[in-house]
Amino acid sequence: MRDEAVRALRRGVAVLVLAGLVLAPWAVDDYTVALLARTLALGLVGVSVALLTGVAGLPTLGQTAPYAAGAYASAVVGSRLSDVAVVHLVVAATAGAALAAATVPLVVYARGVIVLMITLAIGELVVTVVGRWRSVTGGTDGLAGVPPVRPLWGLPVLATDRARYLYALVVVAVLVGAVLLVLRTRAGLLLRAGRDDEARLRASGHRVAAHVAAVHVAAGAVAGAAGSLLVVAQQFISPADFGFDTSALLLLGVVVGGVASVGGALVGAAIVIAGRDWLFGVLPGHAPLVLGVAFVVTVHLLPGDGRRPAGVRGRLLPGLPAGPAAAEERPAPTGARA
Repeated sequence: MRDEAVRALRRGVAVLVLAGLVLAPWAVDDYTVALLARTLALGLVGVSVALLTGVAGLPTLGQTAPYAAGAYASAVVGSRLSDVAVVHLVVAATAGAALAAATVPLVVYARGVIVLMITLAIGELVVTVVGRWRSVTGGTDGLAGVPPVRPLWGLPVLATDRARYLYALVVVAVLVGAVLLVLRTRAGLLLRAGRDDEARLRASGHRVAAHVAAVHVAAGAVAGAAGSLLVVAQQFISPADFGFDTSALLLLGVVVGGVASVGGALVGAAIVIAGRDWLFGVLPGHAPLVLGVAFVVTVHLLPGDGRRPAGVRGRLLPGLPAGPAAAEERPAPTGARA
């Protein structure tokens, strides 16, 4: 009965949040609507972080890399080839997935803090490349004046902040729903099993590395799609949109919302990004300090015996048991995935 009540409460909260998001454009000014659209894009990147960190147990600071790849691919297509948003979305998701696939050998066989360092390096390398590739990306000046898009062929252009926000909301809802459906399948169960006990899953004959590689590419596609939404929302992008501070805030948002919860990651990332933008106005010059303190406090207040949530313990800190029972029942994980 208690579990049913909790599930009913969660459904009720989800319905209220969705209703609030749908009604928001008619309740706030245009600037806030534009800010909400950008927040939705970053929240979708947070979903990709949750897929890797919470579901696959692969902590990451590099999801801004496929996010940037998708954003620039969408901007180039919009400026030179097509004004159809669905085309942008497909191209951006493909670009994000391709970049993630190219980095699979670097990420999949690493673990723990090493994964964080590798993904951080990948993200910073991508930011450096887009900052210097002026002929395509506009360099550090960014790409401005990206034409407005239309959702589908024959439909009117998204000419207002409200229209762009509603388009972003529909895309985020569809993609998050698709992710949740996939996680309910056998593939999602295998990913969680590998996160919780990688050695046992490997011993049962499953190719753990292939599972992690697949979710890494899928998360790249989700982040790339989010890049397309960023371009639609602000019609301008620059390397500053994809720096380390964005990566850290996204990881903080996922931790706040719950690393194993896709919906929680979306909400947590949105809250943290909105908090950052609000703090920049209230405490100019001090917002990064406040958010850094919040990050430290959040990590120390995490559940899981005051150390780490069980969802990421297996790969973030290999060898650290989830508790006495886990230490007795689970075989010790090996140093590298098969």
